[in-house]
Amino acid sequence: MDDRDIVVIGASRGGFHVLKMLVSQLPGDLPAAVFIVLHIGRHTSVLPDLLTSWGPLSARYATDGEMVERGTIRVAPPDRHLVLARGRAWLNDGAKENFARPAADPLFRSAALEYGSRVVGVVLSGDLDDGAAGLANIRAQRGFAIVQDPDDCEAPSMPRAALDSSGADLLCTESELPQCIQAALKRDPAARLVKGGHMNKQMFEQEARIAASGISSPEALDEVGERSGLTCPDCGGSLWRIKDDRPLRYRCHTGHAFTGLSLEEGIETRSEAALWSAVRAVHERVIFARERQRWAERAGNRAQIEIEQARIEEAERLAEVLRDAMQRTAITSE
Repeated sequence: MDDRDIVVIGASRGGFHVLKMLVSQLPGDLPAAVFIVLHIGRHTSVLPDLLTSWGPLSARYATDGEMVERGTIRVAPPDRHLVLARGRAWLNDGAKENFARPAADPLFRSAALEYGSRVVGVVLSGDLDDGAAGLANIRAQRGFAIVQDPDDCEAPSMPRAALDSSGADLLCTESELPQCIQAALKRDPAARLVKGGHMNKQMFEQEARIAASGISSPEALDEVGERSGLTCPDCGGSLWRIKDDRPLRYRCHTGHAFTGLSLEEGIETRSEAALWSAVRAVHERVIFARERQRWAERAGNRAQIEIEQARIEEAERLAEVLRDAMQRTAITSE
C-alpha cells in the first residue's frame, strides 16, 4: 500500500487561526507535501510568510511547474487555482468554482486524480460548500478525509457540507488537527468515522478530466451531466447537473462549477440584483414623469399634467410591490 504523503487543505472564514495552530504543531520532518487553499480572492496576502514564522516547515506561494516536495507547505496564490499533476504543482486562472479562485475543489480533485489513496484531504472552517465535492473526489479514490468538527468552527458551513456530501474518515477539533493529520499519514488514526454518500469513481474521473480541460463542449458535458434549465450565476451560460449527485453539483461549459449551497447563494444574489434593478427602473419612471409634469405645468397643459400624475401613481404602486417582494426575499434567506 502506498504511503500517504500528500495533504491538501481547504479553508475560508475562520480557517486562518486554525492554520496558525496547525503549522505550529507539525514537525519539521513531516513526511508529506502540504498544499493549502485559503479563500483570499485577488487580495495580496503574507500568509506564506506567517506560516513559515509560526512553525518549522517552510511555506511559500506555489510556483507553476514546481516539483512536489515532502516537508514543505505550498499555498495557492491570490486569484490562481492550484492543481497537482505529473508530480508537479500547477497554477491557472481558470473559471471560478463556488465563486472562488483559488478554490479548494480544483486542488482536491486534481490531487485525488493524480495521487489516489496517497492523499489526505482536510476541510476546515468556512462559509458555503467549497471542498465538499473535492473531498468526495478524494474518498472516491480511496484517499483519507478529515473534517473539522462543525461545532468547533467559526464558520461551520464548509465542514457541514463536506460531511453531508461524503462523510469523513476522521472528525476532529482544531486542537486535535495536527495529531489527526500525522496519524492519517501513518495510517493509524483512532477512527471517528462519519458516514456519508459515495461518489461514483468512474463519473469522478470523467468529470475531473472535463474540469482540467477548462472550456468544454456541450457534448462532453452531456456525458457526465444533464442540462438543467438553470443558468450560470457567473456567466449566464447553461448549467449541466452532474448525474452523480453525491454531492449535488453543476457545471457550465466555460468551466464554472457549483455545489448546491454555492449555486443557491448565486441564484439568491442574482435575484436580489434583479429586484434592485427593477426598483431602480421604476424609480426612474417616477423621476421622469415628475419632470414631464413640471414641463406640462410650465406649458399650461392641464391634460398632460393629469396623465403624468397617473403615471407617477402607477409607478409608486409598482415600487411598493417590489419593496414587499424584497422584504419577503430577505426574510426567506435569513
